[in-house]
Amino acid sequence: MAIINELQLSKDLIRFPSVTPRDAGAIKFLSTKLRKLGFNCKILEFRDKKSKPIKNLYARIGKKGPNLCYAGHTDVVPPGNIKDWTINPFRPSVKRNFLIGRGANDMKSSIACFVAAVSKFLQKNQKFNGSISFLITGDEEGYAINGTKKVVEYLKKRKEKIDFCIVGEPTNPNILGEMIKIGRRGSLSGKIEITGTQGHIAYPHLSNNPINALVAICKKLKEKKLDKGNKNFQPSNLEFTSINVDNKAHNVIPARARAQFNIRYNNIHNSKSLKKKINILVKNISKKYKCSYKINYIVNGESFLTKPEKTIFMAKKIIKKITGINPKFSTTGGTSDARFIRKISPCLEFGLVNKTMHKIDECVSLKDLKNLTKIYQTILEDYFK
Repeated sequence: MAIINELQLSKDLIRFPSVTPRDAGAIKFLSTKLRKLGFNCKILEFRDKKSKPIKNLYARIGKKGPNLCYAGHTDVVPPGNIKDWTINPFRPSVKRNFLIGRGANDMKSSIACFVAAVSKFLQKNQKFNGSISFLITGDEEGYAINGTKKVVEYLKKRKEKIDFCIVGEPTNPNILGEMIKIGRRGSLSGKIEITGTQGHIAYPHLSNNPINALVAICKKLKEKKLDKGNKNFQPSNLEFTSINVDNKAHNVIPARARAQFNIRYNNIHNSKSLKKKINILVKNISKKYKCSYKINYIVNGESFLTKPEKTIFMAKKIIKKITGINPKFSTTGGTSDARFIRKISPCLEFGLVNKTMHKIDECVSLKDLKNLTKIYQTILEDYFK
C-alpha cells in the first residue's frame, strides 16, 4: 500500500480553485486518492431551488464499529486581489519552510495530513478492529445549506453510526498544540426594519422619522449585557454590522430605516430565547415611537459543548507528547461544521495554526504538517488499540 506524503497532497489539493460553491474537481480527486487506499467512496451532490449544488464526500473503510470519522472541507474563501499575493494562490509554493497557497491552513493541508496519517496507519494495521471514515464538504465557507448538514441527514437515514469525529479546522492561534475546540458558540443573525412616515424635513410634525426608533433600539440592545459567560464559554456578544437608510435627499425624512446584527452566544441561551428578548425590546420601543417593525432572523448554529471524555483526553495527551505543549480546551472562534456533526457524534476540533487563514499569502509550516500527521496517526493507533 502506497504511503501518501502530506506536503505533496496539500499542494495537489490547493491547486484546485475550489472557491465556494465551486468544486473545481477537488472532491473527485480526493475520492480517487481514498479509493486507492481501500475506501468505499460516495460522492453526494445536494441542491435546492434557492442555492447552488454542492458536492460532498463520505468515504469509509471497514464495516464494523467503532467508526472514527474525520470531517473537513475542500472549499476555500476567495483569494482577493491576486496581485497582492507573492505567488498565484492556486499554484502552491514552498518558501522559507512554509507552504503558501489558498487553503494551506483552512483547511486543505489538514485533510492531507489525515489522509497521510491513514495511509501510514493502514500499512501497519490492514485488519484493524473498526472503521475509519471521511466526511468532506464543499460548502463550509458558504451558506452551508447543501453541505455537512445534508450529509448528516443522509447518514442518519442510512443509520450510519459515527462513534467519534475529529474536525480538522485550524484551531491553534499561534503554535501547533495550543488549543482543542470542544464546543462552539451559537450564531444568530438578524435584520430589523423600522417603518415610519416619510415627509418634508421642515415639517417634522407631519412625519415620523424611523431613524429615531432604530437608534433607540440599537442603543438599548448594545447596553443590555446578555450574560457574564461561564467556565466553558466567554460572554455572549451582539454586534451591529450595518445601519442603512437609503436616503440621498437632505430635506426628506425617510420612510424606513434598517439595521443588521449578529449575536455570538454561549450555552446560557438558545436562538429561541434570544429572539424572544429581541422581539419584546423592538416591539416596545417601536410602539413608543409609533412606528411599525419587522424582524428577520437566520440561525447559523446553536451553541454546543462536548464534555471531555476518554477520546478527547487521549488526543490531548498525544498532542502534548508530540508538540511539548499542553493544549487547552476552548469554545472560542466562529462557527464550524461541528455544529451539525455533534447531532450524531461527539467531536473535537484540532488542526493547524490559524494565524493566516483567509489572508493574503495564507501559509503553513512544513514542520507543522509533519507533526499534525504524526498526531493524527497516533490518535488512530491509540483509538483502535
